Formats: sequence, C-alpha cells, structure tokens
Amino acid sequence: MRLYNTLSRRVEDFRPSAGNLVRMYSCGLTVYARGHIGNFRTFTCIDALRRTLRYQEGFEIRQVMNFTDVDDRTIAESQKAGVPLREYTDRFIAAFLEDSATLGLERPEAMPRATDEANLRAMTGMIQQLEANGHTYRSDGSVYFKISTLPQYGRLSHLDVAGIKAGARVDADKYSKEDARDFVLWKAAQPGEPTWDFGVGPGRPGWHIECSAMALRLLGEPPIDLHAGGVDLVFPHHENEIAQAEGATGRPFSRFWMHVEFLNLDQEKMSKSLGNIFTVPDVLQRGYRASALRYLYLSVHYRKQLKFTWESLDQAEEALTRLMDFLARLDTVTAPGGHAAVAARVAEARRAFADWMADDLNTAGALGVMFELVRAMNAAIDAGEVGAPDAAVIREAFDEFDRVLGFITLRRAEEATPPVPVETIERLIEERRIARRQRNFAEADRLRAELEAQGILLEDSPTGTRWKRK
Repeated sequence: MRLYNTLSRRVEDFRPSAGNLVRMYSCGLTVYARGHIGNFRTFTCIDALRRTLRYQEGFEIRQVMNFTDVDDRTIAESQKAGVPLREYTDRFIAAFLEDSATLGLERPEAMPRATDEANLRAMTGMIQQLEANGHTYRSDGSVYFKISTLPQYGRLSHLDVAGIKAGARVDADKYSKEDARDFVLWKAAQPGEPTWDFGVGPGRPGWHIECSAMALRLLGEPPIDLHAGGVDLVFPHHENEIAQAEGATGRPFSRFWMHVEFLNLDQEKMSKSLGNIFTVPDVLQRGYRASALRYLYLSVHYRKQLKFTWESLDQAEEALTRLMDFLARLDTVTAPGGHAAVAARVAEARRAFADWMADDLNTAGALGVMFELVRAMNAAIDAGEVGAPDAAVIREAFDEFDRVLGFITLRRAEEATPPVPVETIERLIEERRIARRQRNFAEADRLRAELEAQGILLEDSPTGTRWKRK
C-alpha cells in the first residue's frame, strides 16, 4: 500500500509501525449543526481507506474518530438555541450516526466526545506537560502555546513562521494561515460558558488540544500510524495538533497524514459558513439514493476536488444502475460448465483493482477496472461463453471489490426496503401477469404505470418479471 503523506509531500510505502495493527485517528464532526455532503465526502474516502487497509491489505484497524462537542461554534449555537450544550450536541451526534449508516460507513472502534471527563483530564494532563517543557504561557487565566519554542512548527502546512509577530496570540479556534500566531490551549472561564477544572484552572479546552489528547489517550504511545481529515484542517488544526503532541512528548505525533480535498458547489467549497450546503437527507428528499452519493464520492480521486451537481449525481445513478443490471443478469446465466478464459479475465481484473487501490487509494482507477470487466463479461454472455460456474466466479469478484468500495451492498439494502411493500409489488406483478395472459394489455399497462409512479420499474425477460427501484 502506498499513500501520499501530506507531511513529506510524497507518496510513500505504508505499513504499521509495529505488528499488523494500524493505529488511525480521523477528525470527526464539530457537532454544532448537521454534517453536510462535503463533510461526508471526507468521511467516505476515509472509510474507503479503512476498508482497503482492512480487507485488501489484511491489517487490523484501531480507528478513533472524535466528536468536537465543545468549541466556539457549539457554545454559540447552543446558547442561540437556548439549550444546554450536551443536549444540543447530542442531536447532531445522532444525526451524524444516522447519516453515516445511510452511506454505509463502517463504525470506528472508538468515537469519543471531547467533553467526556477522561478526555478532558487527558487534555489538561497534556497542557501540564507542555508547561513543564516550556512551551506555554498564561494570560488572563488562559493558557497559550508559544510557537516560537518549537522550531519545526509549520512543516505540515509549509508555513513560513519567520514573519510571525512575537507575542501575538489568538483566542479563536479557527483562523487563517496569514494569522498564524500563538494559540489558546485552555480558555479561561467565561460567564455562560461550560467550565471544568482539572488542574490548569477553571475554563474549557481550545479546539486543537482536544484531538491531540484524545488520539494519544486512545491509541497509545506516539507516533500513531495515520492521521486523516479534510484538507481544510491542515492549518491551523493539524499543525497545532502536531505542536501540542510533539511539544508534550518530544516524539513525532503521526507517521502519515492523509487529507481529502473539497467537494465544491459552483466553484466554491461547500461549507456551513458559506451557507451553500446540502445534507444527506436533502439528497434523499430529491429522490436520489445514498448508494449513488457514495458512488459519486469515490468516482474521483480523494486528492482531487469534486464538483457536485445534480447532473453528476444523475450520472452516478446511471453508472450504478448499469452495474446492478449486470449483476442481475448473472442470475440468468444457467448454462453448465466453466470457461478458463472467464476465470483468467476475472483474475486479471482482481489484480488490477487491488493495484489501483494500493496506489494511493485510486478509487477512480478501480472503478474503471470494474466497468471494463462488466463490458467484457456482457460480451462473453452474449456469445454464450459464460456458464453458471463462471457467473459465481464473477459474483465473488464483485463482492470482493465491494468490501472495499461499499456501494453495491448499500444499493442491495436499499432495494430490500423499497418505497412500496414487497408484498404489494409482488401482488401487482401477479395481477399484471394474469392481465397479460388474458390479453388485457390496457390493464397490464395501468399496473406497470401504477408501480412506476411509486418508484418501482418492471423488467420483463424470458425467465419472468423482475422489479427494481426507479
């Protein structure tokens, strides 16, 4: 497996540092609002990486994905809503878990909240270690990280720190690269804000300390193997995570850094702050399926920006429909006997798929392999060169592909819960079959149209009628 490492700006061979266990941290959602489909592009690509490492490369995975449930925005929005912080963020954690399941994301081994006491204690412990190592100072009850004490600060984002004004500091959790300066680790208690006191004074954590502390508490001694997130987190968040962890431990924080590019809408990144967002439920309410959205996410390499349009989602749906139609066609292959040429072609596709995924998670290349195999096998079926044993071999290969990419299983689950009860569909299909046998074609057409209006398409074949979602 080879991955692009943001830290080195190179594609490098990836293996766990010890044994077969990959210790992996990914930045989760800041739960001040429901996650949007731009957020879920990142989470889906990280899920594909997790699956590749687990199912293709054979590694064990220990993944931690956090919830940031205390920061400037969660506090401001909960106050605006007049709801206690924990209760306010609970609703968006529940929404995240719902959307993740809808998109078929595997659940990480740990999903900590920043406000869990064990995590808050880990944060204050890290701050105390930073103080002991001479990397902090206090002002007005807050504790700040002094970046001039860490000469390597800025190497992840290739930031030139020479021009940073000495002594300048920032209290905001988010800020631009041009405003790089000393950042807050622990914010002094303020009226109306949640407050804890675990050894560094009353107050609450800054955003950046949360991930550094939770990663090392739950994954163990540094360096961890892999840290992942959206490209927008490179600075300041991940840069500051490195400063905190390495300033406290004196050791490298993470061996690899993986970042997913933006999902754009009308040439701008999709973000809550810009107000140009769609959520997963928004997509579903327009009649699209989550499997098509997952397919769209994986159709473009994770290090390339993805332009979202409804037309692109239509194209993803068409491509996925072609794939599912092919898999359904395999069920009609009943001829006895296998063919060596089919087995060889499938084996070649499996090798090529694995090569693309091992080449910096090239999902676009892997999808190309799948559709090349579909074209070749459709032609072979047309020529009568595929038997039932071959069909089983082909199905097994697509099951293997899908353990990594995940949208076929998702589509099948969607098909299993159609917008019309299965019993109703089967009853109407039987009524239509009787009408056709009685040459009452007007009634047969009416029944087909009734199902189509409810999102169910019928396909007739010599072996009978099958249905699929529109």
